[in-house]
Amino acid sequence: MSNPTAAILIIGDEILTGRTREGNAWVLAGMLAEAGIELRQIRVIGDDHGTIVDAVAELAARHDHLFTSGGIGPTHDDITADAVAEAFGRTISVREDARALLAAYYAGRGQELTEARLRMARIPAGATLIDNPVSVAPGFTVQNCHVMAGVPAVFKAMAEAIVPTLKGGAPLRSRSLQMMRPESQIAEPLRALALAHPGVGFGSYPFETEGRYGTNLVVRSTDAGALDAAFAALKAAFPEGK
Repeated sequence: MSNPTAAILIIGDEILTGRTREGNAWVLAGMLAEAGIELRQIRVIGDDHGTIVDAVAELAARHDHLFTSGGIGPTHDDITADAVAEAFGRTISVREDARALLAAYYAGRGQELTEARLRMARIPAGATLIDNPVSVAPGFTVQNCHVMAGVPAVFKAMAEAIVPTLKGGAPLRSRSLQMMRPESQIAEPLRALALAHPGVGFGSYPFETEGRYGTNLVVRSTDAGALDAAFAALKAAFPEGK
């Protein structure tokens, strides 16, 4: 059986304008590969309600899991929760268990649970909460859509909470070989290897060091036997690699 599939939707004008460097997708991609969930797509969109609704509906319908990052904070431009609710035809309101988490958190710090902070307790009907051990304000799951914060430390904590609960498949493994030859010199034999091992992914990644050009060759597969055979063939084709 094939592995479950996933998409990641990164939401935020700050990503599209270059103000913030995106790293959450990179973190989650590694977790998904290890869990045996095949990441098919990463998409970045801005803080526009209609765009979020459309993207969530499309990606959730085409994948077993959709993970979103960003837009569930306390400010006016944190609109992800409302958009996700609309995409799944759900109502949204302040939920008492989420309110209680926030009330205890701020009370413990001698701070008020303001209307702005209470926005983080607005959860679509029927959703389950995703634990946030960093700053308490929860994420949530609606059907197959897992909605998480954009702050990297919080996103990582939420991902670590939700990914182990999902049914995965065979982990994606990889082996690599480095050589001081440019891609143009290894393209044809690499193509032949890829054709000879159709169940394995072959990638080539050029690099430069001290004016010399080299290539990192990577083979990937969820089948350990196929991966070993492909890597052995790769080393035989490029014996100078290390």
